[in-house]
Amino acid sequence: MRLSDKEQGMLDGIYGEAVQRSLELLIAVGESYDAETLLPVTSAHVLACNPPTAGKGGTLFYEEMSGSGGKFIIPTTTNPACLDPWAWQEMGFDPGLYHAQMELTSVIAEMEAFLCHTCAPYLVGHAPRIGEHAAWGESSAVVYVNSVLGARTNREGTPSALAAGLTGRTPAYGYHLDKNRHGKLIVNVTAGLKGTTDYSTLGYFVGKIAQDKVPILNGIQPSVSQQELIALGAGLASSGSVALYHAVGVTPEAPTAEIAAGSNKIGPSDTFEFCRKDLQETEESLCSIEAEASDLVILGCPHVNINQIRTYLGAFSGRKVKDHIDAWILVQSGIKRYAKDLGYLDILESCGVRLVSNMCPSAAPVNYYRQKGYGGFATDSAKMCYLLSGAKQISAYYGKLESIVDAVSW
Repeated sequence: MRLSDKEQGMLDGIYGEAVQRSLELLIAVGESYDAETLLPVTSAHVLACNPPTAGKGGTLFYEEMSGSGGKFIIPTTTNPACLDPWAWQEMGFDPGLYHAQMELTSVIAEMEAFLCHTCAPYLVGHAPRIGEHAAWGESSAVVYVNSVLGARTNREGTPSALAAGLTGRTPAYGYHLDKNRHGKLIVNVTAGLKGTTDYSTLGYFVGKIAQDKVPILNGIQPSVSQQELIALGAGLASSGSVALYHAVGVTPEAPTAEIAAGSNKIGPSDTFEFCRKDLQETEESLCSIEAEASDLVILGCPHVNINQIRTYLGAFSGRKVKDHIDAWILVQSGIKRYAKDLGYLDILESCGVRLVSNMCPSAAPVNYYRQKGYGGFATDSAKMCYLLSGAKQISAYYGKLESIVDAVSW
């Protein structure tokens, strides 16, 4: 791999042990993908920022890099914690887990990360611009950065994203290169989508077909909302490993399907349709229980913006969640404070709905759900349905917000 003089200095240890180890790691990753050079990156997002996800090895890696003087030299944000740092006791989390989370967060803070603890850092100001190179983990965030923002990142693991944050470099391969960003299949969307759940379902359907290919979506309306695009990307990254999609007339690299495809010739065998029947069948395929059998509701995966909180407010307003059911909306803490300032938080809490800050339920230990006695959950997110019903083996109802609210509240 060809290195600049500064990069050679990093490799030689001039900038310290943490930078040296980071560059060694990035070179190893790059050489495994035949990358010829490293690229400057403007931002990073680190994936495993909680003890259950990081594990002992990941936690030790953080401690070693911090202990050897590592400091992030580009804006670097953090993925969710495994619990709500402000409401962990009320929610019944183990004190040992809370202290382990705080210790890991402290180590990451020493490296001068932005401790936003969200899977949607672009909602709180961390948003690379079109054409910029970045190094992000978190599957749904990677899709959003590549597709909606038009920046460039591969689907990084924690070590490579952390190393990029410490060096400001990433290997030049994958979605950083023009040739790999062109679409390879087309999906004509005729279902008439409305709301985040429909877009989440579309993503799950297309992800199964595309796997790791770049899909081009025809028929997405220009009026599509930010939260709907977030839901679409999260679905794509759940059933498949899609890191980039193009929505014709919506996303920046797809003014037309022809431009999005580049030199790729997409024939009938790579052209698909998503109709109302596909929408209904995909939604039903993710359900293992009826909504009425849920004793936990999880809304907001990925973390939601203030407009989506307002949508949830409208759905629950004038109603009360049944006594035996816990209802969560997942948000970043800054968005929660905004909701409080607007009066949304008090109204939702009066309806029996909790805004859960900086947490991903899939990162919570499986015994948490067993100890709480949760037998089934309801969600409007295909990604959350996939994560919890799979990794935690909790029965799931997946469907539109209205059907969930009707089933779990009076």
